Amino acid sequence: MTESKTGGIPQQHPQNMYGVPLGASELAPAWVAASTGFGANGHRGDFGETFIRMLAAAANLDAARRERDRVGVDWQLGHPGRPGIRRFPVIEAQVKCTSSPTVHDEHISFRLENKNYNWLAGRDYDLPRFLFVVLTAPDPLDWSDATEDRLLLRRAAYWMCLHERELVEGEKKDKQTLHVPRANLLTVESLHDLFSKDYRDMLVME
Repeated sequence: MTESKTGGIPQQHPQNMYGVPLGASELAPAWVAASTGFGANGHRGDFGETFIRMLAAAANLDAARRERDRVGVDWQLGHPGRPGIRRFPVIEAQVKCTSSPTVHDEHISFRLENKNYNWLAGRDYDLPRFLFVVLTAPDPLDWSDATEDRLLLRRAAYWMCLHERELVEGEKKDKQTLHVPRANLLTVESLHDLFSKDYRDMLVME
């Protein structure tokens, strides 16, 4: 695939007051106009987190959503068995969702605020932490497609571990550019891989 800003994934289009790309506004169903916040950041963020919840359910993992996002954790995922030497291991994840990604051949460039970056970087945690980046379609009407045979959610999620990174200084709103490997596609199988002992060994345990 030829490297480009989006790697073939459409950029987010200008939106009207309901968050629907202007090019699709005339074709939007009537309920969109009455749906407060449709396509807005909160709507997109909720879809991203639910995308992760659906993958976790398919992977037969226990998923607990943190009620208050004070320490950079959106989901805590628990394994219902013994994938290694530890029974019922747990990991944590911060979820970000974007409909205007910058995609290259081997990675996705993603800008993360220092505050969120520092909540993931370093080794002094009790549980392994991961960044999950969910890519959605620009048009929220394309986020899902349901038939009698299947439920399709667009598009994909990727993971990244920052335990080997140093914390950064500067203003909380300053951003770090991360290169999230496209090889780190989040699937049922790769979710189970994140419970590997290798990630727990990265942590400094007192």
